Amino acid sequence: MRIGIDKIGFTSSQYVLNMKDLAEARGEDPQKFSKGLLLDALSIAPITDDIVTLAAGSANEILTAEDKEKIDMVILATESSVDQSKAGAVYVHSLLGIQPFARSFEMKEACYSATAALNYAKLHVEKHPDTRVLVLASDIAKYGIGTPGESTQGAGSIAMLVKKDPRILILHDETLAQTRDIMDFWRPNYATTPYVNGMYSTKQYLDMLKTTWAEYQKRFDTSIADFAAFCFHLPFPKLALKGFNKIMDKHLPSDLQEKLKVNFEASILYSKQIGNIYTGSLFLGLLSLLENSQNLVAGDKIALFSYGSGAVAEIFTGVLAEGFKEQLQTNRLDKLKRRIPLSVEDYEKIFFEKAQLDDKGNASFKEYQTGPFALKKILEHQRIYGKVNES
Repeated sequence: MRIGIDKIGFTSSQYVLNMKDLAEARGEDPQKFSKGLLLDALSIAPITDDIVTLAAGSANEILTAEDKEKIDMVILATESSVDQSKAGAVYVHSLLGIQPFARSFEMKEACYSATAALNYAKLHVEKHPDTRVLVLASDIAKYGIGTPGESTQGAGSIAMLVKKDPRILILHDETLAQTRDIMDFWRPNYATTPYVNGMYSTKQYLDMLKTTWAEYQKRFDTSIADFAAFCFHLPFPKLALKGFNKIMDKHLPSDLQEKLKVNFEASILYSKQIGNIYTGSLFLGLLSLLENSQNLVAGDKIALFSYGSGAVAEIFTGVLAEGFKEQLQTNRLDKLKRRIPLSVEDYEKIFFEKAQLDDKGNASFKEYQTGPFALKKILEHQRIYGKVNES
């Protein structure tokens, strides 16, 4: 049975911070961000946008009434959860009007968990071929003002509909994961922003890529020559470029090396404008590749490297389905240009705004521009969501 990704949706916040403005405000050379990170802009989420509104928005972009009747599982992968108990997937299930007899839950392992969710979705469809699974990767990357991580923030959500006979990417069974107990990035319950050992995390990312890829090639008798493109987890595009250079076989024919390089460049276009979206970053790279590459055709094989700090990594592969281009958009970069630009002063006010609860646990918010869904208010410690055109 062929199982994989039938549709991919994406949404980001409606506000953007240009990296040049951030560099100047922090007394940095703008090239530190534009060339050192390969970042041009960051999506900034106001308080009325969170993982629920972003996830619902990305799924709303792709789901039909038929999908909502056949989806029997909603998995939300995130490391920006809004509740330590209730899964954000439950809110999304309600906002989208998915049929009631469906499982809805969250998964967590830093930026890796969307890959785990995709694996679980595939296994479920194998057992229940007539069902569909909605996999959501929704996050808001958030760091303190003036910290080293401030330049690698971002916000967004990827939605993937997994089913049999998919129209975008047929997933292979050959996968390989690796786990290491390390402290490169973590956020304990008492902290509102993460702790990051940046240089150490970069080295672990690259070493887990190198060692997992070497073992993958050995176990499955393959090489990079068998693939038309290689997608990477994208905490920032420059790190993925280092990973790409590390696994590139310099003995490949020059035309194949060039094809892989061109497709890598296509895979980072969206991330350069959005920044880090944690669990969704790898799949944003996949979407960017598919919507911007000029040389991919049905039957091409794609390799993907997933990494989540802490750390878990996985390499998995798939093949492009017939007609995959018909499921994609061609104007997404133009949509990103329509985001509302922020001054650094406004960014600091918006991005670090806190909910002010009264003595009953209620809060209301000023209106911000969001996608189709917004956090409307907090009512006695309950988060109330709705469509933006509803009161």
